[in-house]
Amino acid sequence: MTTQFGKGCHLHLIDGSAFIFRAYHALPPLTRKSDGLPIGAVSGFCNMLQRYISDNTGSDAPTHVAVIFDKGSHTFRNDLYDQYKANREAMPEDLRPQMPLTREATRAFNIACHEIEGYEADDIIATLSVQAREAGGRVTIISSDKDLMQLVGGGVEMFDAMKNRRIDVEGVEEKFGVGPDRVVDVQALAGDSVDNVPGAPGIGIKTAALLINEYGDLETLLDRAGEIKQPKRRETLLEKREQIELSKKLVTLDENTPLDFTLDDLEVKDPDADVLLEFLAQMEFRTLTKRVADTLGAEAPAIADTPAAASSTDSVAPEWSAIEPDKYERVSDMVALNRWIAQITALGYVAVDTETTGLNDMQADLVGISLSTAPGTACYIPLTHRDGDSDDLFGSDKLAEGQLGLDETLKALKPLLEDPAILKIGQNMKYDAKIFVRYGVYVAPFDDTMLMSYALHAGIHGHGMDTLSDRYLNHTPIPIKSLLGTGKSAITFDKVDIEEAVKYAAEDADITLRLWMTFKSELHRAQVTTVYETLERPLSPVLAQMERHGVLVDRETLSRMSNAFAQKMAGLEAEIHKLAGRSFNVGSPKQLGEILFDEMGFEGGKKGKTGAYATGVDVLEDLATEHDLPARVLDWRQLSKLKSTYTDALQNHIDPDTGRVHTSYSQTGASTGRMASTDPNLQNIPVRTEEGRRIREAFIAAPGNTLISLDYSQIELRILAHVAGIDALKQAFRDGMDIHAMTASEMFGVPIEGMDPMVRRQAKAINFGVIYGISGFGLARNLRIPRSEAQGFIDRYFERFPGIRTYMDETVTFAKEHGYVQTLFGRKINTPEIAAKGPRAGFAKRAAINAPIQGTAADVIRRAMIRMPEAIKDIPCKMLLQVHDELLFEVQEGAEDQLIAAARSVMEGAANPAVHLDVPLVVDAGQGSNWAEAH
Repeated sequence: MTTQFGKGCHLHLIDGSAFIFRAYHALPPLTRKSDGLPIGAVSGFCNMLQRYISDNTGSDAPTHVAVIFDKGSHTFRNDLYDQYKANREAMPEDLRPQMPLTREATRAFNIACHEIEGYEADDIIATLSVQAREAGGRVTIISSDKDLMQLVGGGVEMFDAMKNRRIDVEGVEEKFGVGPDRVVDVQALAGDSVDNVPGAPGIGIKTAALLINEYGDLETLLDRAGEIKQPKRRETLLEKREQIELSKKLVTLDENTPLDFTLDDLEVKDPDADVLLEFLAQMEFRTLTKRVADTLGAEAPAIADTPAAASSTDSVAPEWSAIEPDKYERVSDMVALNRWIAQITALGYVAVDTETTGLNDMQADLVGISLSTAPGTACYIPLTHRDGDSDDLFGSDKLAEGQLGLDETLKALKPLLEDPAILKIGQNMKYDAKIFVRYGVYVAPFDDTMLMSYALHAGIHGHGMDTLSDRYLNHTPIPIKSLLGTGKSAITFDKVDIEEAVKYAAEDADITLRLWMTFKSELHRAQVTTVYETLERPLSPVLAQMERHGVLVDRETLSRMSNAFAQKMAGLEAEIHKLAGRSFNVGSPKQLGEILFDEMGFEGGKKGKTGAYATGVDVLEDLATEHDLPARVLDWRQLSKLKSTYTDALQNHIDPDTGRVHTSYSQTGASTGRMASTDPNLQNIPVRTEEGRRIREAFIAAPGNTLISLDYSQIELRILAHVAGIDALKQAFRDGMDIHAMTASEMFGVPIEGMDPMVRRQAKAINFGVIYGISGFGLARNLRIPRSEAQGFIDRYFERFPGIRTYMDETVTFAKEHGYVQTLFGRKINTPEIAAKGPRAGFAKRAAINAPIQGTAADVIRRAMIRMPEAIKDIPCKMLLQVHDELLFEVQEGAEDQLIAAARSVMEGAANPAVHLDVPLVVDAGQGSNWAEAH
């Protein structure tokens, strides 16, 4: 029965186009097996609708809902301005046939869907929002489209489903700098390159917001444009008035769109199980069909296994049988285990996963092993689960019944796991391999689905199992928290009930195998097989060995440093209080902001949402040029971070069994290929300050050994010289010149002999700054010089080395056309934000420009690390750490020169033969009893 829309009703309006394009770009190509019809976007769209329904239940569930679509490309705005949206790219050919299917999908879920000829979906949403608000109801617009933000307020909010974030009036003000009622004024001035709204040339969002806030509204601003002091801005507003007024008409949503339906027609209805399941079956969505059938309490229709049609993309995201944890096998005797071993031996591959008592692979104990040989075929071998229900005083330490012995199981599996003819497949296999090593099992060879995903999708999304399963298998795995709990009451996996453990652990192996099947062929299709096979897979065991080696750390040295830092901080605190004229908590940003801006009267204070002033590093660095207090606070903060992050925390990371610190390296931490060090992070120890360098003194060589550091010299500048074709820089590197002095000489026309150190320092700052796209503002801050002077340096740099600007422009153009950039070794670094607008645009461009350079440098050192074990196998040494462009070794005394020669040869020749660089790679070497001496 239809309920009249009114007070107490809650309307959800879903931006259909946003759902479709998100689904299309999020998933790899997928075709229907029976006829080759593209259905990837439809699959993602259906999963999003199903998730939307399941997420919106309970007391705040909508009473009315509709999915709103765009009818066509021509609307009334094209009649106002024929170039409106003229620069939009044509719809991808494989998406076109999917558009009507998304409407069918919406109706199959029994959700109202509407579109109107001549109007955009945003106009329909605006009209419905106004009608619902006037009727006394609430509205939630499910979209992140900035054009819809003008509707927020008075009972209307937005919800960004991608970021799981609600957008209210405050959120709109954060985005535009004005309230929702003035969004169209700001948009009219700023224009929109995506929709080809012209706006006022040279005026962006921030400037537009400043002007509107100053003059109240657009009309008043245009009427009083002659009063504006800045000549260029005044001239623009006066000359482009008609264009700006047209732009406002283009961005203003039509709240009176003629509708052929009412709010009452949008009442929420349950889906008809037969209709919905029939549609999903026609689309051949096996997993989703099964999931929806289970939710509706209905029987899933059969879907025939029709051979693939003409398309080769069927294998990219295959629709296997549903993942059903209740059907996995528990292996509790040797007969069953031997059956699995025989099956795996005949097959030649197996997905493997371990369950342990924790995440620290140096301390965690093995609890069980899961295996999978085919989608839906998986088992779990429980080994050391504890009987928590025993009446024995020590019952929690008693092994549960029905488990194989740990030793006999590993003895049986060892030949298989070490067999070079059987491929082992894992997700983050480095962890599992390190666990097995502790039990004398050396797993090889193996594939890693996490690394496969990274080679394919770096820069697009994360590579954890939950993310990959959700994205590529349309399945949400059993959450580990549901088994272990959280907080103080959390248990370890050995306390988990075995039957529940079977479902969780075997599912992990099943998912891993399916991901492997999904990604294996995709590597070839995306032309990144070489990246995976030569840069990712072979590096994993090298890192595992380094992590197991660890580095010796002197606890007493750290303790002395902590005490020294604490005393120095106390002295700085006293000095800060004296400069402030009173005591306050130096570690409180709120109190510091009040001191600086309210009491001391510094200009430029900006308050955030909490009402407190911003006192970040950038703010304090600017103020430090005017007064000693912010400079001393920066010193205090630096010491505080060094103490808490390193000298205190590192002591807790010393392994009780080895006396060493064992960091963990992530190959997938950065899209460029740079590795991340965690638990603890040893890559961010500052080396530019005396205190930071002192921390490295605590990293020491074992008795009878020496630490050796080998570090690439200016590798990113060398790569820049190569890729940008800068002859002067290339020749300087070939000649072994002081590159910074040469740059200063080229730019400023001064001789290298007797050069002022300050001039060289400026050239050095520019050399490194250009790689990271530094602005005049950033360089001015680094060099403590006026911004105009800094910008002049940068302009002169590009004039002297024009190839750099050409490289930058071409790289950005390539990124926009292809959606990624590449390193010299073929690594694809996706650039999903390259078309972003506003503040993100500059960051995205700088990241795209830097990525091939930083990524190539990262690839070079990866290649060196992969070759290193073979090169140094006969030398009594260990490779301990990798920190950006540096490798740290521990070598037996007397073998230092032998190691340096061998390691340097590998590092300087690491690019060969894949890439011939126009400049030589040079490696600096140092040695000492501790890391500080060696570097």
